[in-house]
Amino acid sequence: MADESEANDTLDPDAATADGAAEPGDAWAAGPGDAPVGAERILNQDEIDSLLGFDLTDEDGAERTGIRAIINSALVSYERLPMLEIVFDRLVRLMTTSLRNFTSDNVEVSLDNISSIRFGDYLNSIPLPAILSVFRAEELDNLGLLTVDSNLIYSIVDVLLGGRRGTAAMRIEGRPYTTIERVLVERMVEVVLHDCKVAFEPLTPVTFTLDRLETNPRFAAIARPANAAILVKLRIDMEDRGGRIELLLPYATLEPIRKMLLQQFMGEKFGRDNIWESHLATELWTTQLDVRAVLDEQQISLSRVLDLKVGDTLMLNATPDTLVQLRAGTIPLTVGRMGRRNHHIAVRVEAPLTPTARQAVQRI
Repeated sequence: MADESEANDTLDPDAATADGAAEPGDAWAAGPGDAPVGAERILNQDEIDSLLGFDLTDEDGAERTGIRAIINSALVSYERLPMLEIVFDRLVRLMTTSLRNFTSDNVEVSLDNISSIRFGDYLNSIPLPAILSVFRAEELDNLGLLTVDSNLIYSIVDVLLGGRRGTAAMRIEGRPYTTIERVLVERMVEVVLHDCKVAFEPLTPVTFTLDRLETNPRFAAIARPANAAILVKLRIDMEDRGGRIELLLPYATLEPIRKMLLQQFMGEKFGRDNIWESHLATELWTTQLDVRAVLDEQQISLSRVLDLKVGDTLMLNATPDTLVQLRAGTIPLTVGRMGRRNHHIAVRVEAPLTPTARQAVQRI
């Protein structure tokens, strides 16, 4: 009985604490491997920050980890394409002039930003109602999307149909766009696409043609939802009226001209260096070249070569009329005929140094 009471006193947690024994929480001080089974793990602040993705080096360019990396996995990093930015800067200047002629009004076009986005996310973010213009890039053999928001639609209709200046365009909710509104917007989209063609011409010829107009984003799907695309947001202001145009080009559309878009400047080719060309030509003219005249070639066994003795004769398959091959190393140059000039053996060249002559030599 005394032994049982002593055992019960040992298993009593209050008694163990009173005697100065280690508490369950103190077992973690020895290390994770000594943790008691079934006890809860308490994370420190560094582990919590690592789990949530709060990295102090993020501002210096380090990648995020943890939950924040999972949340940001839907984001697409914008691949910097220097020439594409130049093209759209030129597009802004062209649209400013063409839309002024189109509306006979004071129009200001500005480039808001160029960003990267997944196609599915963009379709879900389009504020409705809007008109989505699907156009085709003929030379690139792919499609693009041009979105005109409702404010710009009503502003264009108001301006083209003689609305009063100084008053904002009236927006009517709850009705589809009329035929007149769609026709006027289609004309404006054709003007913008023509300016896009002119903006791309210094880089590569691309023809943009309008394919169709849609009001439901589901019917304007030109790529898979997970595909990345370039989104260009343009702001059009006509005094106190205006709106936005968003131009979306999938990366698949730009892939054929990606190398051109990565250039730092137009062409990215250096001019000719006449001094270097003349120096190279001078050195080539003074270069020494060893030329061999080959009468005949034969293949014999190694045993026969080893048996050759002084006085042995090798018969050549060559006659006085056989063409002699002139070679520089192993490269055939031309052919000629063997002869004698004064007291020297000479070869008279019979064919020019052309690829055709070299092919004839190889056939011989």
